[in-house]
Amino acid sequence: MRYEIPELKKQVFEMTIPIRWGDMDAMGHVNNTTYFRYLEIARVDWLRQFNAEPKPVGEGPVIVNAFCNFYKQLEYPGDVLIKMYASDPGRTTFETWATMEQATNPGVIYAAGGATTIWVDFPKQKAVDLPAWLREIVTP
Repeated sequence: MRYEIPELKKQVFEMTIPIRWGDMDAMGHVNNTTYFRYLEIARVDWLRQFNAEPKPVGEGPVIVNAFCNFYKQLEYPGDVLIKMYASDPGRTTFETWATMEQATNPGVIYAAGGATTIWVDFPKQKAVDLPAWLREIVTP
């Protein structure tokens, strides 16, 4: 099943991640699991700007599902350009999306993924309303 990134979304972050030799598998391309690591790095670095990265105290984000569509093989050496988007804020959730390009081949999507994020009170282990500041950021 392929998930499509929606048209109505807002770009919220962009970063470049170096492809490491160890990111590749026996087939000579970046291992599929590593794409999820790239998505995680981008999501956490984006949230760190707001001091909202996942941590087991107070409130913060939890991923409740994630996906990645693979279109072209990424290979070492190189850098991955990740563009991250947000959309669909609900009472306690929002969607994040990302495209991955080879930095030397801009505009060509090698993979695209996303995740549903729920905002939780960690000590209570319960979903809580998105903070107003975050709702503003993730609303297209």
